[in-house]
Amino acid sequence: MNTGLAPPPEERTLQGMLARDFINLMVPPLKPSDTIEKALAWMEKFCVHQLPLVENEKYKGLVSEAMLYDANLPTHLTLTNLTPVFPDCFVTEDQHFYEVVRIAESFNVQTVPVLSKEHRFMGVIVLQDTVNALARTLATQNPGSIIVLSMPAYNYSLAQISRLVEENNAKILSSYVEPDQQNPNLIKVTLKLSVKEISRVIATLERFGYQVVAYFGENEDIDFNRERLDILFKYLEF
Repeated sequence: MNTGLAPPPEERTLQGMLARDFINLMVPPLKPSDTIEKALAWMEKFCVHQLPLVENEKYKGLVSEAMLYDANLPTHLTLTNLTPVFPDCFVTEDQHFYEVVRIAESFNVQTVPVLSKEHRFMGVIVLQDTVNALARTLATQNPGSIIVLSMPAYNYSLAQISRLVEENNAKILSSYVEPDQQNPNLIKVTLKLSVKEISRVIATLERFGYQVVAYFGENEDIDFNRERLDILFKYLEF
């Protein structure tokens, strides 16, 4: 296991955030010789619903709270009596934290194991840490507003969008690009802006052919359709 001390989430830099930087060294892996009782106790102690099962530094899969209860076995039995799930649910140490979020969503888990390039188990990421980083990346703690654009990928130019935004005395504090789940030919671009009043920015973007599909701000005249933000931060409900 990695025995180095990772910095706390609030001290991690926003540039080059890799999976190894978000390993939570307080959350231990389980061993096949551990009992069901111990596994449940650790999940309660560390406020997680899954823990990795590791044998000789090799990741075997996840043990979940639900599977332990569903097995209805005596709690003094060891985990050798159970088959872990999701042996493919992991990231390697050099993957970006966006990949951690994608893996967590794909497997519907709140903990993601991290393996070395040689596939040795290094530790586990608790998704809450990653979501906090995502929130900081999107500059959600700064005042301002958010605009979501939809466009073909070949039309995306952050330089051009930034020029149009700055023409209205605003700055782009952060941006996030994701595939459009409703249309594979499009992407969605989420922009965090430095200003609260964005009606002029929206008008300018639309005049240049950009489709504004959602916007969020602190002006009473702005439509507070929060669907897109709920999608981005839905994992805060874990």
